[in-house]
Amino acid sequence: MDHGIAANRNASTGSTGLVLLLVVLTWLLSLPVVSPALANGLAGTPPMGWNSWNQVRCYDLTEDIVKNAADALADTGLRDAGYKYVVVDDCWQAPARAADGSLQADPKRFPHGIADLADYVHSRGLLFGIYAVPGSRTCAMANDAYPASGIGSLGHERQDAETFDRWGVDYLKYDWCNADTVDGLDRKAAFEKMRDELAALPRPMVYAISEYGVSSPWTWARPVANLWRTTYDLTPTWDSVLATIDQQAAVAVHSGSPGGWNDPDMLQVGNGTLTADESRAHFSVWAVLNAPLFAGTDPAKLSDTDLATLGNAEAIAVDQDFAGGQGRRLDAGPGYQVWGKPLSDGGFAVVLLNTGSTTATVSADIPGAWHVRDLWAHRDAGTAVAASLRPHQAALLKLTPR
Repeated sequence: MDHGIAANRNASTGSTGLVLLLVVLTWLLSLPVVSPALANGLAGTPPMGWNSWNQVRCYDLTEDIVKNAADALADTGLRDAGYKYVVVDDCWQAPARAADGSLQADPKRFPHGIADLADYVHSRGLLFGIYAVPGSRTCAMANDAYPASGIGSLGHERQDAETFDRWGVDYLKYDWCNADTVDGLDRKAAFEKMRDELAALPRPMVYAISEYGVSSPWTWARPVANLWRTTYDLTPTWDSVLATIDQQAAVAVHSGSPGGWNDPDMLQVGNGTLTADESRAHFSVWAVLNAPLFAGTDPAKLSDTDLATLGNAEAIAVDQDFAGGQGRRLDAGPGYQVWGKPLSDGGFAVVLLNTGSTTATVSADIPGAWHVRDLWAHRDAGTAVAASLRPHQAALLKLTPR
């Protein structure tokens, strides 16, 4: 699609207001007709929080890990920056259900139970999330040899939903985990079944589904869930981050109204081999994509740099701003990409990304006259949509008509 934007050329001049209007109208008119969002009144902006999986995976998950994360979100200021949901991922479950068929927490690692843990999270001004699956096996049972049986929700959908309601759950991550090959389930029908059980509860819960983009959920999941994974698991390497960014280019056009979000997976800021530049590039693109933002590291041990990345209020504001369509890749070539989206205040957010191995200047020719603000440097950056960038570095810019 032609947005009148090109990379690596000098900015042109013209009637800024008219050009911006044409860019936005072209953008909006190109959006596909989509179904209404899930009618639960939740996730009006992309949800934000912390998830246990990237930090501790399976066997190291304990109630103390979760409580410490809640404390750190509150104490570091991340809670007040928008990171509200504390989500306990796979491996919280006891090896078997109780005699009445209900799920129960592992008695050694969660000795006080899930309701007590949810109460603690709520006491810190946060919201509580939990993990379940539509089939008979969780992902950790398949991939981590988690010694359990029958802890999937298959045949227990209503009972599990009522249990989560009783425990005070605010967010459900519902993960596919080979339920087609193991249990013969259909993705859409299985996710709809739990949607309907949640809808019957008095307690509202954000509903996040994960089937890794296999059946193109962005084409059918909007009336089913508040967010849906668009890709397989992100790992804390630049190659994985860049591959996921590339994959989002084809998905972004399917974004629609608030309340339903494409989810390119949890943040890996502070993890693995990612450098500070790579983490900020990762966060910049997620912000322009209106992606859910879930930290996946120990928030109490974040470096000052990584804390500043996750807590950047100006970047978060871009993520939370939905003006009719999530960000698109506007241009790409050897060693660079340009992503952008209109903002609700009449401005435009742009990511200039150096994907190469040497320092380079990346620029975008966006017709019109702009005041440019660098959202990582927190300073005005003149009028040119351009930046000299180190390898794997990104500039996140906000453009305001002048």
